[in-house]
Amino acid sequence: MPAASRSDSLKEKIRVLPDGPGVYLMKDRLGRIIYVGKAKSLRKRVSSYFQSGRARALRHQPKMRALIEMITDFDLIEVKSEPEALLLEGKLIKQWRPKYNTDFTDDKRFLLVRLDLDAPLPRFVLTRFRKDTRSRYFGPFAHSGLLRKTLASMRKKFGILLADTTPVKISAATWQLYDDARADISGWPNVVTAEEYRRRVAAAAEFLDGKSREWLATLRREMAARAAQQEFEKAAELRDVVLALEHTLARTRKFTRDLTPDRPAAVALRQLQEALGLEHPPAHMECFDISHISGTFVVASLVHFTDGRPDKDQYRRFSIKSFIGNDDFKAMEEVVSRRYRRLIAEQKQFPDLVVIDGGRGQVGAALKAFVGLDCPPPAMIGLAKKQETIVFPDGRTPLNLPAGHAGLNLLQRLRDEAHRFAHTYNADLQSRKIRESVLDDCPGLGPKRKAALLAHFGSIDKLRAASVAQIATTPGFGPKTAAALHAFLGQKRSPGASGAADRLPA
Repeated sequence: MPAASRSDSLKEKIRVLPDGPGVYLMKDRLGRIIYVGKAKSLRKRVSSYFQSGRARALRHQPKMRALIEMITDFDLIEVKSEPEALLLEGKLIKQWRPKYNTDFTDDKRFLLVRLDLDAPLPRFVLTRFRKDTRSRYFGPFAHSGLLRKTLASMRKKFGILLADTTPVKISAATWQLYDDARADISGWPNVVTAEEYRRRVAAAAEFLDGKSREWLATLRREMAARAAQQEFEKAAELRDVVLALEHTLARTRKFTRDLTPDRPAAVALRQLQEALGLEHPPAHMECFDISHISGTFVVASLVHFTDGRPDKDQYRRFSIKSFIGNDDFKAMEEVVSRRYRRLIAEQKQFPDLVVIDGGRGQVGAALKAFVGLDCPPPAMIGLAKKQETIVFPDGRTPLNLPAGHAGLNLLQRLRDEAHRFAHTYNADLQSRKIRESVLDDCPGLGPKRKAALLAHFGSIDKLRAASVAQIATTPGFGPKTAAALHAFLGQKRSPGASGAADRLPA
């Protein structure tokens, strides 16, 4: 966004930036934190983002340019020292996982080990990019030579495949791993079934997971040493790798379970595949639910299950934007359209199965969304709660699976999780509305000024903590109106105080 088009309030915040150490949180137009950074001087660092022509100067750094163009606001946290800023920055990145911190960390191009679980015989392959959400990743690893030696040792220890070979299927049930002398090196049988091989992979994955944890401990010690020596840039680089590795480890704790052929989730997925006539088990499923109270606080939830288990990194919440009122069909069409328009724009894969909470009407609304996107939908069903009837969008006869069917139980868990997530969001909105309603009692504060306050501060809690001078920076407010509002909020915070605030000046 060009500097000339910045809002007056943002310009004022830039003008009064403090000249000390701290952490800054960059936000987009929806108030989402998209980048967290530290600075020895907040004034110099933060103001540099808004210099005229900065985005154009970064034409060869597309991600940084995109970040700058998305920034519409920021928050600051001042600290006493640069080491404190370093630690706080890491804590906030771990808490919020902002989009652009993740992107920049990935850009450091440390090596990862990728394991494609969709392959009949998964191989351990080196990569520098996360290519998809279906594979499992180990790392990042900074010492490439040590990592390659570790993988070579794992091949002998566990009888697994690396990237330098392609196994050959020799019968309906068996595979030949190697066609050269390597077949006899490790002492493992060269002809195996897929289940036998996956047991080897599970053991190797558990081993590599342990190596990752050893590497994490080493990184933490090195990061602390660099910080103690005041080598803050190197410490920050190591901290980024620590955060990425911690995130990867959190996602790979379920490795052994995922590779076990007869786990309950795998049985449920296979039964669901058969019942719905799918080409393969639906490893990735998404479910949509609409929640409201008598047409107010209309929201929607999206929950995502990977391999039969909640994948909360991919959960999403939606506020309805296209209309006001109570229309579940319109709401469903809107959120389904928004979800998959975004996946199309980001060139990400659709799930294997979309589950709609509801019957024919809701499924028809979801199908209409794909028609509007001019793209074929993935496999899709509705789950009508009254008799747990499965509804198809292609005119097939509705299906009722028997009680206790593992596939039905999985669908119910998915649907119930969507309910829970939607209701939680609905309750959050109601609670926020109740807190905001204190402004309705403030004399002389109309809808425009109230909206300006909430847009400027983001929440009542932040407004309560603001000084008169900070309130006065809100569009439509001057020193007198700011002082009157500050006094009013002070009385609301202390019910026993005597007297009443003056009416806000017009």
